[in-house]
Amino acid sequence: MTTAPPASAPHDPIRLAVVVASVRAGRIAPTVADWFVSTARRRGEFDIDVLDLAEIPLPQDLSGGPGAEAFTRRIGAADAFVMVTSEYNHGYPAALKTAIDTVKHEWRTKPVGFVSYGGLSGGLRAVEQLRQVVVEVHMVPVRQSVSFHRVKHAFAPDGTTTDEAAIDGAQRMLDQLRWWARTVRAGRAHDRYPG
Repeated sequence: MTTAPPASAPHDPIRLAVVVASVRAGRIAPTVADWFVSTARRRGEFDIDVLDLAEIPLPQDLSGGPGAEAFTRRIGAADAFVMVTSEYNHGYPAALKTAIDTVKHEWRTKPVGFVSYGGLSGGLRAVEQLRQVVVEVHMVPVRQSVSFHRVKHAFAPDGTTTDEAAIDGAQRMLDQLRWWARTVRAGRAHDRYPG
């Protein structure tokens, strides 16, 4: 089932879906995601939808159902994505692969950025794998990403961070997502994507 995104004017807010990948008990994912969402909301040009995979029932056998259909509609409504991912055993969480595979056409042409976290690697190996996967579903990964090395030490109790590389990286990534989302929006108004 293909869901056409709602029509948008060129300068309407960009519908940014933030996908929280980790579903593990005791995860730090909500802290990282909340920081990023707060950063994006301060900019004003994004309308944000948080899709926490720990709260979305997606069958691993990809058999569909009401949860998968609702998730697919939310993906279809988005103009751009940010995937907030941990790194487990040099890879990204299985729940994120299930989410990507659950949806087909609704990912196409849309830009995606990554916020990763972990130990010394900061989740960068997971992101390198994800870049290959999202291209296969016709997404456009932006160059800039955000990573938190030694993530358990990266945030204050109030959820803020003083990591200047992450703060700067988030702004640059949001700039790139905005450009791509508006460019794709304009392109779709003139021509159908041939993929």
